[in-house]
Amino acid sequence: MAAIAIALSLAPLDAFAARRARPHSQPPPQPEFSRPLPYPELELPLQITGAQYAPVAWSDIAGWNEDDHLAAYKAFRDSCKPISAQTKAPAEPKALGTSLRDPCRVAKALEVTDSARAKAFFEEQFLPLQISRLGEPEGFVTGYYEPIVDGSRTENEVYKVPVYRRPSNLFVRGATQSSAGLPNGGKVFRKIGRRKLVPYYDRAEIEDGAIAGRGLEICYLKDQTDLLFSQIQGSARVSLDDGSTVRINYDAHNGYSYTPVGRILIERNIIPRDQMSMQKIREWMERNPNEADELRRQNRSYVFFREVNLSDKDEAVGAQGVPLTPGRSIAVDKALHVYGTPFFIEGVLPVESDQSKTPFRRLMIAQDTGSAIVGPARADLYLGAGADAGKTAGRFRHNMRFVMLLPKSLDPSARGRKMPIPDARPSEKIAKLFPQVDPLKDAPKDQKGAAAAATQAAPASAAQAAVIKPVPLPAARPDIKSSDTPRRRHFRRFRHRP
Repeated sequence: MAAIAIALSLAPLDAFAARRARPHSQPPPQPEFSRPLPYPELELPLQITGAQYAPVAWSDIAGWNEDDHLAAYKAFRDSCKPISAQTKAPAEPKALGTSLRDPCRVAKALEVTDSARAKAFFEEQFLPLQISRLGEPEGFVTGYYEPIVDGSRTENEVYKVPVYRRPSNLFVRGATQSSAGLPNGGKVFRKIGRRKLVPYYDRAEIEDGAIAGRGLEICYLKDQTDLLFSQIQGSARVSLDDGSTVRINYDAHNGYSYTPVGRILIERNIIPRDQMSMQKIREWMERNPNEADELRRQNRSYVFFREVNLSDKDEAVGAQGVPLTPGRSIAVDKALHVYGTPFFIEGVLPVESDQSKTPFRRLMIAQDTGSAIVGPARADLYLGAGADAGKTAGRFRHNMRFVMLLPKSLDPSARGRKMPIPDARPSEKIAKLFPQVDPLKDAPKDQKGAAAAATQAAPASAAQAAVIKPVPLPAARPDIKSSDTPRRRHFRRFRHRP
């Protein structure tokens, strides 16, 4: 009993000693939380700028089972060659990143010879996501082709419109003259001397001879309309008067934004919107040559070409560097999408004639781009070469449904399940203890204008509109004057015990 009594009497002393031994900087023990704070760094679900998307089932995609998946698979295999050869991460971060390497690695090891096996490949390696611009239910498609035009290597009375290669004084930041092709957007400069940079010549200045006589001519065409359409399409086959053919592809531009001449004709009430096509534009320009010169110069953008070593049987090469496949290749917004991404596009298009409504349900591969192709669900369908392809492509300006095939490694649903749940909303009692403050009443005068503008820009909800009055601040400390009489100090004396 005596030992127990002594132990109990020493317990308070032990607690006191423990408190004294703890460093002052060490915080007291905290209760354990149900999740770590701050939030753990987790991979966010797929994020595509300006886009909305939702997972769908393969069975819910209209026309998926009836498509020729083998044709799409062959186009995808073509895209896998530059994807597999890429050793560095993309210069511009994109949602898909390098995720296409996994399905490309699988495709390289497969020998697919029928549509059923190709369909199984896409279903095993990808997840379908219906995608569109924010607030819009569908995407938008147009068509493009490779023109076949007549030309000559030498200038004469018939062929007098030059096709220029990239000038040596054309300068783009971040690129060199040795680059195979320069960006089709952004600022472009002209060097004067060693350091001075000015905007490059526009279309009117170039047509008036600003760069003539410098040995930049690849060949000559009959008229400016042939050149304009070749520049819009980004490539052309030039049938020369000596029986040979020269192939030209996009190489650079002069830095000015592209202005569609068809839009100007619609705004001027020359061609109705519902009748607009490239064929209508060409017919009007041929009937009105003088007005065509003025209209063409409204588009200040100008494209320079390079000669490519392709035979008459080869298809045009897209921005990814692979030959395009008619009916399977599309141009997309390269700022958002990765080349090689499969898209299933579904809707109705006027394929046979202006009035026809042909069901179009086809798996396409992103292999090209264009300055007018902007947005998450925006595509330009490549239809081949020649006048017939041009007539069909010129009729395409339609809303369509887009389903993007996403590699399974980026499954947004799986990533979403790992995201932490937000904290529970505080109770009404707690909310009253910490009321909201009206920024318009409490802010200084010079800040009230900015606060009011922010409030008008983002309307408050009904709950936020009823702002509770701010908690009053405590009263100021009273100003007590000190007494003139000096305060008497008390000293405590200690006696030493014997």
